Amino acid sequence: MAHPSGAGSRDDLRLDFDRRVRLEFRGSQLGSDGGLLIVRELDDALGLSDPAGAALADARTGANRVHQMAGLFRRAVHGRLAGYEDVNDAERLAHDPVMRQVVGARAVDGQAASTSQMSRFETEGLATEGDRAALADLSGQWIDRFFDRTGLKYIVLDMDSSVSPTHGAQEGTAWNGHFGCACCHPLFPFNQIGMPERCALRPGNVHSADGWKAVPEPVMRRHADRDMLKFFRADAAFALPDLYKTLEAAGYFYAIRLPANAVLQERISHRLKRPVGRPPRHVRRIHEDFEYQAKSRGKPRRVVAKIEWRPGELFPRAGLVVTNLPMEPEWVSGFCNRRGTAEQHIREGKYAIRWTRLSCRLFRDDEVRLQLHALACNLAVFLSHAGLPEPMADWSLTSLQLKLIKIGARVVRHARAVTFQLAEIAVSGPMVRAVIAAIQRLRAPPAAT
Repeated sequence: MAHPSGAGSRDDLRLDFDRRVRLEFRGSQLGSDGGLLIVRELDDALGLSDPAGAALADARTGANRVHQMAGLFRRAVHGRLAGYEDVNDAERLAHDPVMRQVVGARAVDGQAASTSQMSRFETEGLATEGDRAALADLSGQWIDRFFDRTGLKYIVLDMDSSVSPTHGAQEGTAWNGHFGCACCHPLFPFNQIGMPERCALRPGNVHSADGWKAVPEPVMRRHADRDMLKFFRADAAFALPDLYKTLEAAGYFYAIRLPANAVLQERISHRLKRPVGRPPRHVRRIHEDFEYQAKSRGKPRRVVAKIEWRPGELFPRAGLVVTNLPMEPEWVSGFCNRRGTAEQHIREGKYAIRWTRLSCRLFRDDEVRLQLHALACNLAVFLSHAGLPEPMADWSLTSLQLKLIKIGARVVRHARAVTFQLAEIAVSGPMVRAVIAAIQRLRAPPAAT
């Protein structure tokens, strides 16, 4: 009896160092990203890629329309989640059985888009002004779909900028003294779960807060009708009276680092004198608050000061936070310190999703890439917070990618079915079943009560 397609034959290759080791060549019947099938199920459960593809303008004609917009979009986002940060691997992935199944439609029985097709899709199709605007809105739309199914009791937005090193004569590249390299300078607001709610690419030589309105304001409008507590945190680069007013008008509580000046130093000078007696053996923290108004503009606002005396240090460490939170100074200071989670989310994006890989000549094309990377990041965060089994609950995005997405898959084709046999190494069969069950629970929003 003939073997089913993909089952292979006994025509093998032995290795001399150990004759028990046998090599078999299965060609396209093996895939290295079997976990993408699970992500594709999540995509379908939340209804993400198909509506996104429909929202994008399709200016293609004739034979160029072989692949649907939704499939091309899915290929671009899912591929980045698997670690393919550009289209250099598109030719190989066009024949990969897992990627073909993820793309769907004609790709399942033929092949997915080629390198040239994917390149045109990203640098010509998505690079139009209308599609770039649609891409910028997609992250928020996806997040709303996720929260409509899981619920959202409060929102914490952490604003921060990042660095995308550039090379050569790329548009928008400029030297940034803070980062010490030629780069572009993207801006992100993350929520408390680690999803980038929106992002914007900026030239490398802009200040961290330049153009801030274009990023948080659309996010605030999205959440305006949600009945929940809303918080905002940022570092000292965003200590701007206009931002305070915007947050107050939108009903947000905020805690933003405040750079010191002569007036503020004078207000806490009595706390900066070394206490009488022996130096402390343990960290000694002092908190206090007061009203402060800048001379240039604005109104008086609450400032919380934290002064730390550390063993072995001659001078104290002082930190200032401007806030409208009514809590005790110690609570406000601790809440603001947790803003550091945004930096962790940025590191995850850099190393797991590789959103620093912006190497296009045109600035608009790099804008598209950044948005696609952000969408891939959100897809990964959705999966990590869908209700994973206990052994996987604390995995980072990097671990999720290496241990779940990068599962080897053997493909066996029968007349009426396609079987993907997934390797059980880091993730067992029962764990995958639990992940699929968690995804199934996301298929419909909870019934209104």
